[in-house]
Amino acid sequence: MTNNLKQEFGKVGVLFGGRSAEREVSLMSGAGVLAALQKRGVDAHAFDPAKRSLAELAAEKFDRVFIALHGRYGEDGSLQGALEQMGIPYTGPGVLASAIAMDKAMTKRVWLFNGLSTPRFEMLDAKTDWSKVAATLGLPLIVKPAHEGSTLGLTKITDVAQLPAAYAQAAKFDRAVIAEEFISGIELTCPVLGSGEDARALPVIRIVAPDANYDYQNKYFSTETRYLCPSGLPAEQEKQIQQLVLDSYRTLGCRGWSRADVMVRATDNQPYLLEINTSPGMTSHSLVPMSAKEAGLDYEELCIEILRMAALDLQPSPDWVAA
Repeated sequence: MTNNLKQEFGKVGVLFGGRSAEREVSLMSGAGVLAALQKRGVDAHAFDPAKRSLAELAAEKFDRVFIALHGRYGEDGSLQGALEQMGIPYTGPGVLASAIAMDKAMTKRVWLFNGLSTPRFEMLDAKTDWSKVAATLGLPLIVKPAHEGSTLGLTKITDVAQLPAAYAQAAKFDRAVIAEEFISGIELTCPVLGSGEDARALPVIRIVAPDANYDYQNKYFSTETRYLCPSGLPAEQEKQIQQLVLDSYRTLGCRGWSRADVMVRATDNQPYLLEINTSPGMTSHSLVPMSAKEAGLDYEELCIEILRMAALDLQPSPDWVAA
């Protein structure tokens, strides 16, 4: 099997680290993926785009790459576009889907246009009428950067007087900041593997964080956060969540793999899509490996399956000749 995988995949680059605010998490994700692929006999090599140039990436002559970058410059379509130019197949969604999914406001607009439930939102800037936002969305509400993940720059506010400081905190990470209706209830996440009609939702995970605060520390480093998989939801409700996640994935044109976060409102069990991650974490605390394990895929097998789905959005022209 080892030799077969080496022949099947050729020389593989694992891209991790990068320049985003999520670099620390990406380093952990990439180290795990690299070790898993190498253990299975894949000719896999580490590549950190923050320390090496695109010219060096091209010079490596990778046959395909596993993107273990999180956030901007790796999950937002920019790197995917460069890989398309170089003709190197890569894991995860393509250029457009990655760019849309990285923009929380644009993602919401696409979902709402297609009738998918997501919390109401307003864009914020320094001149925003804070009282109007609070009146429109209600309190409490969430303020967060539009182009960051891992809850970076996110604040839950309970009083309109807290809005300016919350905006300033989010604006440290991004020029685009959104305020979002707060949904009180059950926090869930659900990964998807595959493309088009062949895409399948993996088991749903229920997240139980200390004081219901699933922040950066509780997400990646705390031992107190509990992850329930099986989720404990009734079977029909779990299927409903999985279908909503599949719809959200297909609507954005995702392929390969992603993970969608969902809140189920306590008052009426209505599910709401929060966001979709097109290059989810692969750390020891990460949720895609946990869900995959429940579905019968161990960490190494998961990495192999994701790598096997590496692709290009556009096929090179037949008459294209490399310089």
